[in-house]
Amino acid sequence: MTDLADRLRSHGLKATAPRVAVLEAVSALPGHPDADAIAHRARGRLGTLSTQAVYDNLRVLTELGLLRRIEPAGSPARYETRVGDNHHHVVCRRCGAAQDIDCVVGAAPCLEPSSAGGFTIDEAEVTFWGLCPDCQAG
Repeated sequence: MTDLADRLRSHGLKATAPRVAVLEAVSALPGHPDADAIAHRARGRLGTLSTQAVYDNLRVLTELGLLRRIEPAGSPARYETRVGDNHHHVVCRRCGAAQDIDCVVGAAPCLEPSSAGGFTIDEAEVTFWGLCPDCQAG
């Protein structure tokens, strides 16, 4: 857990037990866990942790770039520790499983719009949809 505490401190945060537990939960859980799964794991580590504390820590960790929040349509927000690159996601339409996909083409923002309307584009967020291998088999 020292590595996680060091990561928090390197971003100007105190390494409180709830912050470390939330960051550890996102790091340890497979896929892209939602707040409920993160809370369940963090509570298993700490014993008690309010839902508000989980959401507050997720917000702060996301704002400071330690976590990335993704919001696939029809799904609660999910979190991941893969930050700092412009990767995308594939989501199963049936079970909701999500996986990372490396950038579609080239360097960020990967895709160039035909018109940016005066905006400077620095990121493209793409979600691919389909059926995961388990759902295809079932």
